[in-house]
Amino acid sequence: MPKDLTTSIRFGFLIHDVSRLRRIVIDRALKPVGITRSQWWVLSFLGRRDGMTQTALAADLDLTKVAIGGLLDRMESSTFVERRPDQRDGRIKRVYLTPAGTRFLGTIRANIQEVEREILADIDEAALQVTTDTMFQIKRKLQAMAIRSDSENQG
Repeated sequence: MPKDLTTSIRFGFLIHDVSRLRRIVIDRALKPVGITRSQWWVLSFLGRRDGMTQTALAADLDLTKVAIGGLLDRMESSTFVERRPDQRDGRIKRVYLTPAGTRFLGTIRANIQEVEREILADIDEAALQVTTDTMFQIKRKLQAMAIRSDSENQG
């Protein structure tokens, strides 16, 4: 049975609105801590995969190489991250959390956890699980579509 396109379109707008409003709330929560959402994302990505290349970090954050370079410059001067040449290829820069960055990431996570708890406070656990499962399924589908589109454009 075909899905109603008008419902699908509203669903897309709803995802966009939820994301936009969440960014506003997160930005407000991060302001007293003294960090931007972009900086938080860099720290979070490195917290999961420390030593990422600058190029991979830019791709994951959907930033240009110039934008990630400026962001990392500011974060390096704040002593949250450091860039080191790759051991095999000195042209490649890898980005690492510093001890100060690791500590700061813990502070940020605690702050964000409180906001997340408030956002999700009125959501039933079963409904949240279904929503999470659905969002992961949509994410996997979109990733496959993006990869397919990339390979079609290159071929």
